[in-house]
Amino acid sequence: MGSSPDSAPRGRFSLPGLRLLVAVAALLLSAMSQAVVLEGTGRAVIQGGDVDAAREAARRSALRDVALQYEARIASEETMENGVVTHSRLTVASQAQARRVDIISEVRRGDVLQLRLRADMSPGSSCSAGDSVHLKKRIAVTAFPVQHPDQARFGRLDDAGEALPQQLQARLRAQGGLQVLNATTLQLFGDLPNAPTHQQFGNQLSNVVAMAHELGVQFVIAGVVRDMGQSDPSAWGSSVIDRMQRAIGAVDQSRRFVADLMVYDGFSGSPVFQKRFETHGEWNAGPGGVSGFASAGFEQTGYGRAVMALLDEMSRSVNQALACQPFIARITRVDDQKVTLDAGATAGLRPGDTLNLYRSLRYLDSPDSTPELQDSKTTVRLDSVHPDFSSGMIDVPGGQLNIQRDDLAIIW
Repeated sequence: MGSSPDSAPRGRFSLPGLRLLVAVAALLLSAMSQAVVLEGTGRAVIQGGDVDAAREAARRSALRDVALQYEARIASEETMENGVVTHSRLTVASQAQARRVDIISEVRRGDVLQLRLRADMSPGSSCSAGDSVHLKKRIAVTAFPVQHPDQARFGRLDDAGEALPQQLQARLRAQGGLQVLNATTLQLFGDLPNAPTHQQFGNQLSNVVAMAHELGVQFVIAGVVRDMGQSDPSAWGSSVIDRMQRAIGAVDQSRRFVADLMVYDGFSGSPVFQKRFETHGEWNAGPGGVSGFASAGFEQTGYGRAVMALLDEMSRSVNQALACQPFIARITRVDDQKVTLDAGATAGLRPGDTLNLYRSLRYLDSPDSTPELQDSKTTVRLDSVHPDFSSGMIDVPGGQLNIQRDDLAIIW
């Protein structure tokens, strides 16, 4: 049989195939052009003669150095009043990925091991959870007060302020990546109309820091239910005509739900995530058919199903936002070279884990400002881990490094 005029001879590419190869080659060249070979240096203290552990810690330190060289994202914001800077904040984060890592040199000077490595760096598609990926950050979920209580009375949803965060807690616990503390009786915002609705640098809440310290959590979740109103209040009249119109679907029986959710860093009071969640659904509950927010009758309405789906979205958003945050534990005691932390096995810590120590500094002329973190250039390697606390040794007495209670231990 002869070949058709459109078929390509063997050993040659058809025009569409050639175009595809050219496109693929262009993509590969583009990806290669974004890759950069960089060198970085990391150091770690050899503790207990464990050179392998120090080598791994130095390698991670060197990779952080390379990542920040390649793709450091620096955001600076200042707040001014009457021409004077009243607040300034600088944030640095990296989303780079190391494709290939080669050790250039390894030098040991006493108990300090220094590594120099070369890495092929390219952009990261999303934030990297790093070494903290297996750890469970501790959070507290507070009340979600209702801005317009009169709207909640319709349908007997007066308990929404506490029932909503309880539902959110249940979902976060079920996902298993966080330690969730119930604080739904506590309320962060006294002025609901002016509660934060979008993220701003310098938008710290001092009561968040105090609450987080008291509860022993890294993050505090708060929110406000902004709207639970009916789309058409006149559709809910009690006359015979009103009931007939509802029965045949001649009126709008939908109801709105709008809530702002905020996640605050418990050490600085700064927001790390804020979003407004909105939905609506048909309020088709019969008289007395609903006995509260998230009750069985509530979930049988179209409105209730829409709100429950929105709560699923809220929990996923919280998990995604906190996955990109480092794991932070407070130092509760420093006894010579022994450091004790307020996190342990329930958070996922294990003997042999290494955490970087940071001093939390405040200045006398601005005692209410966000504490400044200063890298002590020291790590603690855990040798004793209990359910709610752990301890390990540092290479020199804490007094020499000025490491104190309420300073921080961090895994990035």
